[in-house]
Amino acid sequence: MTCHITPLPMALVPFPGQSTAAPAPVEDDARPPAPPGEPPSPFDEDEEPLEGRMTFLEHLDELRKRITHAVVALLVGFLVAFSFIQPVVDFVYKPMAAVVPDKKLIFTEPAEAFLIYIKIAALCGLLLASPYVMLQVWLFIAPGLYANEKKLAVPFVFFSSALFVAGAAFSHYLAFPFAWNFFAGFSNEYMSFMPRIEPVFGMYVKLALAFGVVFQLPMLVFVLARLGLVTAGFLSRNFKYAVLIIFVVAAVITPSPDPTTQILVALPMTFLYGVSILIAWLFGRKTEAPAEAVQPHP
Repeated sequence: MTCHITPLPMALVPFPGQSTAAPAPVEDDARPPAPPGEPPSPFDEDEEPLEGRMTFLEHLDELRKRITHAVVALLVGFLVAFSFIQPVVDFVYKPMAAVVPDKKLIFTEPAEAFLIYIKIAALCGLLLASPYVMLQVWLFIAPGLYANEKKLAVPFVFFSSALFVAGAAFSHYLAFPFAWNFFAGFSNEYMSFMPRIEPVFGMYVKLALAFGVVFQLPMLVFVLARLGLVTAGFLSRNFKYAVLIIFVVAAVITPSPDPTTQILVALPMTFLYGVSILIAWLFGRKTEAPAEAVQPHP
């Protein structure tokens, strides 16, 4: 008689001393704890990214949307500024007309004066819309930050807008009058200084925008430090090279070749670089030193 023996699965055959209890189910979202000395996972509750990974086309679409919003804000600011354009023109013309004969600038083209009004309204509209424009800049870079860093949106918008306006004010009250007085100082008994409004206003806008951008240096360093791209130590070690670059930039953006005006432009830039080092030290990502290896118990 043939005897058939059905083999039992190996998982059901207990070895001597082995428990037959079923293993506890493993939850899907359970994660092993981080080893001692290692930093927490970047996907912890407080460090969860704001957005998922975006494709290249999604980045382009986001950029298009932010640029569209910024342009609409600039248009609204232009319309608001043009509604009270005459006080703005008087404010802009005051440092220009202070050093010319009869305090009057000339224009030689039919539409030249009207276009100057348009440009002044556009510049004023940019200053008015700068908070919303800076907000769009923040919203564009926000997907690369973490959830706890989104709390810095309001300080970023406020300080970047304030720095842009401060740069334009520095140009209006200090940099432009120095450069303007330098050029007007060549008038003598043989030559009379009678400038056209178009090149004069062009120099005014160039300096105002240049200083508005230069004064964004602390906020640029703030963003780079939060992303971990620069550190206070890196900025401190390269201070001498930064000063050299600052004086080169000052010579480029200053229309006047005299050293006094260039030094006047370079000094606030050097000061802002020092402030940037402090900002990188305060707000930069802190990297923890690796902890000593834990010795196992014998």
